[in-house]
Amino acid sequence: MPVPETKLTGHAKDALEERAIPEEWVWRTITTPDRTEIRADNNTHYIKAIPEYGGRFLRVVVNPHVTPRRVVTVFFDRRLRRDHETQSGQRE
Repeated sequence: MPVPETKLTGHAKDALEERAIPEEWVWRTITTPDRTEIRADNNTHYIKAIPEYGGRFLRVVVNPHVTPRRVVTVFFDRRLRRDHETQSGQRE
């Protein structure tokens, strides 16, 4: 379900299609993130582990300074470790 006052950009829609990411995961990540980051460009990054995708972390980048807010891009962040990997990269 879409988040009120938040829209997907054309690039974000393309990213969802190219990466086979369900739109529902985007809205889940924005509404119940595991963590958020505000970057130097002032965009907000919402991050959430997606159990249906092996616990990999979905990163949703939102520009909160426009109305409606815009989802700029969406991707699985390989830099973040899944819950079942140790610091050395070995699976537990």
